[in-house]
Order: sequence, then structure tokens, then C-alpha cells
Amino acid sequence: MPEALWTATFFPEPEAASYVARLVADGVRVFKVHSQVGAFHVDDPLLGEVWATIADAGLPVVAHVGSGPVGTAYTGPEATARLLRRHPGLQLVIAHLGAPESAEFIELAETYDHVHLDTSMALAPFFTGGDPLSADMVARLGRLQERVVYGSDFPTLPFRYADQLGWLADLGLGEDWLRDVCWNNARRLLGI
Repeated sequence: MPEALWTATFFPEPEAASYVARLVADGVRVFKVHSQVGAFHVDDPLLGEVWATIADAGLPVVAHVGSGPVGTAYTGPEATARLLRRHPGLQLVIAHLGAPESAEFIELAETYDHVHLDTSMALAPFFTGGDPLSADMVARLGRLQERVVYGSDFPTLPFRYADQLGWLADLGLGEDWLRDVCWNNARRLLGI
């Protein structure tokens, strides 16, 4: 599929640094990690060289690091904050706004210029319990317009695409914000 970007993942294991370097050299475009599923902290010492390689290459990493839907010892903003202190230029895309710790992950995006926030499913009743984001959080997302994206798990989501777009529109941040979130920001991030 020429429209699909080559993606890869990694795990904290001794050989990770060599296979990630090989993948980067061979042209991988995006990485994805899921600390909850993989049962590891993103700042695991075995990943130090991996993160340096990815940061130097300027490649985005979709990171499922929020504690939703079920938190574990490996989820939450703490390990991600430690990682970003070591690699402040890392292009992380925090899946699902890092729900339920969205406020803390928004703060990381406000602090680190290359952190992006993905909104897929984050506004769905699955994560919100039907409660809208606070006005403060919506305003903060508005100010981060160029670093908010949609689609980390699309199309494998349990909600209709139209519903998810509607929840984004319901934030009231305007058409320019929606156009950036749903199209322009991902194109820029992925170099398309």
C-alpha cells in the first residue's frame, strides 16, 4: 500500500538498539509503543540508545502511556516526563490525550515543543464517562493547535468516525483548529 507509512515497534531488550538503528536506516517512518500492553516503562534503561536514535532521526513515536482504560505500574505521566527530560527533542505523540491523566500530558506538551497529543477516543464516553473536558483543558488544547492530532488508533475504534469528529467539533475551537487536528498537523509531523 503506497499510502501506508512503514511503522515499527520495540521492546526493552538488549538487541533493541541494534534493530531500531537498522529500521531507521532502512526507512521506517513511525514507531509505536504501548507501555500498558508491553508492561514496561518508556524510560527503561535498555531503551536509552533506542530513544537517542529515534530523537536524532526526528521520527515520531505514538506512545500509549496514559492509564486508561486500566492503569498499571507502567502507565501514567511520570516515566514519560523522565524520558523527555533526557530526550527533550523526542517527537512523542501521546495517544488518547494520555487519558485519564490528560492534564499532566497536556502540561508535557506545553513544556516540550515536540510533544503532540492525539485525540482519538479521548473525548468518547469510554474515557470521559460522559463528562466534557474542562474549559481550561479545552483552552490549553486550543493553544496547542499545531501539536494536536487525530487518529492514533483509527480505524480500529469502537465509535463511528462521524461521532469522533463531532466530539472534536463540540470543543468549539473552530474550523481552522479542526482542519489542523484532522489533517495539517499529521501531514507536517509525518513529513507528507
